[in-house]
Amino acid sequence: MSKPGKKIGRRTFLAGAGLTALGYGWLRPILNALPHSPIGKRDLRRPDSMRFNYDKAIVVDFLASPGYFNYPLNPPLDNEMLQNAVRSGITAVNQTVHGSDFEDAVQNVAMWLNRIELYSDSLMQVKTVEHLLKAKKDGKLGIVLGFQNTTQFEDDLGHIETFLNLGVKVTQLTYNVRNLVGDGCLEPANRGLTQYGHAVVERMNELGMLVDLSHCGQKTTAEAIEVSPVPVSFTHSGCNAVAQHPRSKDDAELKALSKKGGVIGIYLMPFLTPGRAPTRRDVLDHIEHAVNVCGEDHVGIGSDLSTTPIDGSDEYWSRHREFVAKRIKQGIAAPNEDPDILFTVEELNSHRRMELIADGLSSRGHSDARIEKVIGGNWLRLFQEIWRTNKE
Repeated sequence: MSKPGKKIGRRTFLAGAGLTALGYGWLRPILNALPHSPIGKRDLRRPDSMRFNYDKAIVVDFLASPGYFNYPLNPPLDNEMLQNAVRSGITAVNQTVHGSDFEDAVQNVAMWLNRIELYSDSLMQVKTVEHLLKAKKDGKLGIVLGFQNTTQFEDDLGHIETFLNLGVKVTQLTYNVRNLVGDGCLEPANRGLTQYGHAVVERMNELGMLVDLSHCGQKTTAEAIEVSPVPVSFTHSGCNAVAQHPRSKDDAELKALSKKGGVIGIYLMPFLTPGRAPTRRDVLDHIEHAVNVCGEDHVGIGSDLSTTPIDGSDEYWSRHREFVAKRIKQGIAAPNEDPDILFTVEELNSHRRMELIADGLSSRGHSDARIEKVIGGNWLRLFQEIWRTNKE
């Protein structure tokens, strides 16, 4: 990772933003010559005829954004961001919509609906599997609206259907701290679902809104999986057996999730390797562990990043430090959120990061069928099971 206050080096810039205009193939000889990147070196030297056919796959990053993500200003979409979104090869993302309460969330949903309409040449809303397949066919980035908390529901179960009708198709039960539904992963009491929380899970199941348990505490996670008759998800998390962190999941949780038919999305965050910046090798290690524990039908990607690579400029570093400091002050930051470590994986700081992940898995000997599942097919299968209502 680049040192604080300095720009990300030329290698990352070329692997990221520079790919926007010139594509991927020209970069292969340059990366082949780079030291200390055995996975990338190996997979990038494989003949094109042996590489996974990324462009034909349904690719789902089930926590991401076309705009800057995990960034304090949330700047407006611009042409470069839209180009990166379309050229990423990603079929759809789970776009977090913020909002501390019902009114705030409605306004932010409306903002995203306006953005999608304004940039309809590049984006389209996804509320059904049919919409997702159309996004692939039309070469647009599908936007699945989602929440990372249930404070937007307040204490009214009727709000869940209101948001579903607006296109919110996935909701995380808690963020890091406690709410009316249950405890987040940073609550020391580690209490489970409340009575209201049970009712929320039941109503989401009835309506076909996917339950997300990524930030939930252990007991809330276990109880939600147990009481839900349909599959649930960890849209963006990691594996504690690889590296221990409150934001990641134990093997017991992974097994319970997969037994119910759910999917875990591996994130591309510093929580993969507490205390140091993660590499692509670390990402692949977490994916492989999840596959070994859950089976290949229950693992995907939820990067928690933007489809636009970060530029690593002095301004970005400044905003990053400001963002992390604010989260720490508010008590919502996870352990090891570090002002001096960016929210990214430097080797994957590219709009084509999902292709780089696919190539890395291929270089480790995983079959094309398994790779297709991990980079999107498993999410598609889960949507087919959950999104059974509101077909129009």
